[in-house]
Amino acid sequence: MNAEISGQSEKASRIKQNYLVQAWLVILLSICFGSALAAVQLNFGPAIEANKLNEALEKVPELVLSADNLAKIQDKQQNLKITSQQIAVKKPAKTAYYSVYETSLNGKREGWVIKSKGQGYADKIELLVGVDANAEKITGLYILDQKETPGLGNKIAEEKWRGQFLGKETDLALRATKAGAKSPEEINAVSGATISSNSVCAIVNTAMTDLRDKLK
Repeated sequence: MNAEISGQSEKASRIKQNYLVQAWLVILLSICFGSALAAVQLNFGPAIEANKLNEALEKVPELVLSADNLAKIQDKQQNLKITSQQIAVKKPAKTAYYSVYETSLNGKREGWVIKSKGQGYADKIELLVGVDANAEKITGLYILDQKETPGLGNKIAEEKWRGQFLGKETDLALRATKAGAKSPEEINAVSGATISSNSVCAIVNTAMTDLRDKLK
């Protein structure tokens, strides 16, 4: 009997030790993977941000002037100027910082492009929204970065869906709908991705509320 009890005790001890070894192995692997990801971010983070900046600058003229008008301007070799600035907006809990690009043609302001971001369904969504010279109407929308669900939420990046924002007044509180847009403030949601659609609307709404009066 004692031998049987002793054997069971040793078996339980071995199982406990195995669990401890496995737990420490999981912790060690987590630390290693975390360190590796941090190193990748440290090494490639600046390059990624630089690429985003270049992409943003490339999109600014089109978001203000439209692709057709931009082509005409380029053919006529007119002087198009982009001036960037950062605007701080103080809020009760924090200060929000926006990168803003002013677009001028032959010395006359044509419009603005605002870089903004917010939480999507899967991760942060970063976008560019263009507005006219007086920040009264939206002239363009571009998704700069997103990690939404492939085949569903990531359709917010498609030109057809983004095109719904063109011409919308900036003082409207835009919202996505699954029932079909019937009023000026409504945007047709991506099928199966209402959260992603509403996230884009919320990011645009916040940016417009924060900056509309500052860009007059």
